[in-house]
Amino acid sequence: MQHADQGALSAADSRMDGSKLRIAIVQARFNESITNALADACKAELAALGVQADNIQHIQVPGALEVPLALQALAETEQFDAMVALGCIIRGETYHFELVANESGSAVTRIGLDYQIPIANAIITTENLAQAVARQTDKGTDAARVAVEMANLLEQLA
Repeated sequence: MQHADQGALSAADSRMDGSKLRIAIVQARFNESITNALADACKAELAALGVQADNIQHIQVPGALEVPLALQALAETEQFDAMVALGCIIRGETYHFELVANESGSAVTRIGLDYQIPIANAIITTENLAQAVARQTDKGTDAARVAVEMANLLEQLA
């Protein structure tokens, strides 16, 4: 039984080994206090997973609607194993929230599929600032883990 457990642990470890990966992070500046916290948590977790600092490219764009265009430009370089989309959309009193949330989410997914590159989508959508603050660290950490795991999975499947 120990051998099976060790094998499962070893497989889990290899899924989360970022030591050979190149990761791009695209961060929206809108709601900057939240997106900075997302980015800090994401970069800290990438480092914890072994991703070397010089293998992380972190760029910023104005808002969530600009994130997909930057992701597409980065994907076209074929320099990255995975990417992370970071942003924060807080519901307001107009339909704009739905437009930004739906369009950015759809575009991020489409770029991942079109370019066959994993993109961890951590563009959080919340009703208010308190919900965003409550999620900022966990979502940044989760995004890093998803990027590393999916990059390793796609490498394994290739």
